[in-house]
Amino acid sequence: MENQESAEISLRSSRWFAATDLRSFGHRSRAAQLGYSAADYAGKPVIAIVNTWNSLSPCHAHFPERVEAVRRGVLQAGGFPLEFPALSLSEPFQKPTTMLYRNLLAMEVEETLRSHPIDGAVLMGGCDKTTPGLIMGASSADMPSVFMPAGPMLPGRWGNTVLGSGSDSWKFWDQKRAGTISEDDWAGIEAGIARSPGHCMTMGTASTMTSAAEALGLTLPGAASIPAAFSDHARMAAESGRLAVDLALKGRTPASFLTKTSFENAITVVMALGGSTNAIIHLIAMARRLEIDVSLDDFDRVSRDVPVIANIRPSGEYLMEAFYDAGGLPALMRMLGELLDGSAETVAGSTLGQDIASATVFNNDVIRPLDNPIAGEGALAVLRGSLAPDGAVIKTSAATEELLHHRGPAVVFDGYKDMKARIDDESIHIDANSVLILRDAGPIGGPGMPEWGQLPIPARLLKQGVTDMVRISDARMSGTSYGACVLHVAPESALGGPLALVETGDIIELDTKNRRLDLLVDEDVLESRRAAWKRPEPKYARGYGALAAAQITQANEGCDFAILEGAAPTPEPAIY
Repeated sequence: MENQESAEISLRSSRWFAATDLRSFGHRSRAAQLGYSAADYAGKPVIAIVNTWNSLSPCHAHFPERVEAVRRGVLQAGGFPLEFPALSLSEPFQKPTTMLYRNLLAMEVEETLRSHPIDGAVLMGGCDKTTPGLIMGASSADMPSVFMPAGPMLPGRWGNTVLGSGSDSWKFWDQKRAGTISEDDWAGIEAGIARSPGHCMTMGTASTMTSAAEALGLTLPGAASIPAAFSDHARMAAESGRLAVDLALKGRTPASFLTKTSFENAITVVMALGGSTNAIIHLIAMARRLEIDVSLDDFDRVSRDVPVIANIRPSGEYLMEAFYDAGGLPALMRMLGELLDGSAETVAGSTLGQDIASATVFNNDVIRPLDNPIAGEGALAVLRGSLAPDGAVIKTSAATEELLHHRGPAVVFDGYKDMKARIDDESIHIDANSVLILRDAGPIGGPGMPEWGQLPIPARLLKQGVTDMVRISDARMSGTSYGACVLHVAPESALGGPLALVETGDIIELDTKNRRLDLLVDEDVLESRRAAWKRPEPKYARGYGALAAAQITQANEGCDFAILEGAAPTPEPAIY
């Protein structure tokens, strides 16, 4: 009895349930109304199962089953599981962009965990922005939490062709525009590219971010690589539930073990995977929630030393099921050797080195050795220069090498609608040497920095055999995309950054080796244009969109809301 009373007092949820006052009477009686008795929760850690499922979230279509697996694990470990639905950021369907709502998910998770009688959490996510949103919210709530990745879907099929979501969508769409595949072919690709629950099975933003979460130490070892449809995935979900109970009893929160070293390990893994450019924004935002200093410079420094060794589309050949069969993320991390710091602690209290010590590579074409990489440097490069004073990024591993140093005349589009209306206009002079510019697509301008950065190549050039061009924007692009696309230009055009001053015909120089992006126009000309520039009208006059425009930071700062950054203490709710 004494041990039980001690547990009740030490648990955060005991503030709601253990007292003898009127408020606790209300909490216990309403729990009884829900069908629970004191035997369900008294002296037991209350574990929130934070579920980002809805009926239009194909990446999370299997989550109703996985909730039951997590619940089983929590009960086995002596906890009390409660499901809390959270905003589901469905990448294929939600407009104008899920990025606009990442911070809303983070706010919801933080306030849900803080305001309820919760001792720990299992965070169920995977579709692109759910991973950072969940982790940002749980970190700010300072809640013991384990992240449970959704897992990639199984490979797509079109006849004998293996399809990868996103990457092959863009490829075959260009072929359709060029007239090299038929409408029937396109219909067959549409029917076969996504055949199971789970997020993109290419190394898009979803697999990049779940892998980054594992490299940070926020998941069970190997969790990020397991395909969603595999029975291994259900077992991992149950084990995540058991671990959450242990975390709650120990009070082990993300802030108690995540360090700058943890984030450098995550950056290293992103580079070795050929990961998404979006990881830069998300990891910076996640680190800033914990007051850990991570900047664009960290990504560029790590990228120069870390080769791409995951042979996964869009940088390579294979898909995530093959990566899992080849040993998965633990095998890749072990292959990285001293490029990772194995002393970093993980959520379970072990070290990263201990977690990957027995990992084995079963296919060294899928997970390459360091002396036979896909690319000699990491996937991403950070650029600066007169066109991007605060930085821009390019995914070098997925770009045409000849375009990584390029000089050409700009063709400017003012927003997505303008680009869509005019990209195939044959009266506009565009050739393979042109540099396509898209502005008004940043965090404020987009709004929400949509994935518009892989600007389409004009159909007439596709028919001539042109497959890549230099394209520059303040937008993002899908992690499944490819091409010589310069993204995240900061400051964005909606704030009057240099991108706002570019005119068609201006000469742009991209020099990736020297990390430069320059607008070759005299300063006095730019000063005249700057004086004539007018800030665009706000996209939203009210509501969440107006809040986002007022609070969102720039791409190089993580696109978080200024009021949400940092680890300043927020008081526990008063229970009156």
